[in-house]
Amino acid sequence: MSEIVSFEQRGEVALIRLDDGKANAMSAPLLEGVSAALDRASSSAKAVVLAGRSGRFSAGFDLKVMMSGPDAARDLVLKGGELLMRLYEHPQPLVIACTGHAIAGGVLMVATGDRRIGASGDFKLGLNEVANGMPVPILAHELARDRLDPRALVESVLLARLWSPEDALRVGWLDRLVPEDEVEAAALEEASALAKLPQPAYGFTKRSLRRATIEHVRATMVQNLQEFSVG
Repeated sequence: MSEIVSFEQRGEVALIRLDDGKANAMSAPLLEGVSAALDRASSSAKAVVLAGRSGRFSAGFDLKVMMSGPDAARDLVLKGGELLMRLYEHPQPLVIACTGHAIAGGVLMVATGDRRIGASGDFKLGLNEVANGMPVPILAHELARDRLDPRALVESVLLARLWSPEDALRVGWLDRLVPEDEVEAAALEEASALAKLPQPAYGFTKRSLRRATIEHVRATMVQNLQEFSVG
């Protein structure tokens, strides 16, 4: 693992933690670290918990890279998009411990979970790209379409609404809220229960359920991001 991504085995559950000491920006090292952790979990565990640091799950793609030029930004989003799709189709149960703020790419990572447990508190979750002058890529709005109450889709994606944890639960970004200091333990408990569901039935059904979204995102991602860079 990288220094910002740690791996810990808890019985049948692999606990993957993100902690860069700051906002858990989705940098290349973080993306590579999560991918390597998934490789390890595939051979050592029956379920996975992906957790952030206290108060911060992830603020999304690394702004330094995103502002350094269109080629660098496109390459980072392509890497991030592929990891998001890998998380979304990961055959083992995946529980997200959303430990605080989850913005832009960070909330998309939350959306990949089979169960998503959030922290109560003064946190924000959502897609803020349009408010910051950036178009929302297909990979983002299709994940949102899968997970959100349809009545909240336009407000979440087009109108760039950031939600409190309570409202994020209501519209579908989260499945459950617990006190901030209980998020990781609650996620581990849920993952342990899900680990008892038999494979390969679980993994096969997850892939089948999500196949249309994953195939659509992968088929359109390169062209979609190219259009952004020349638009």
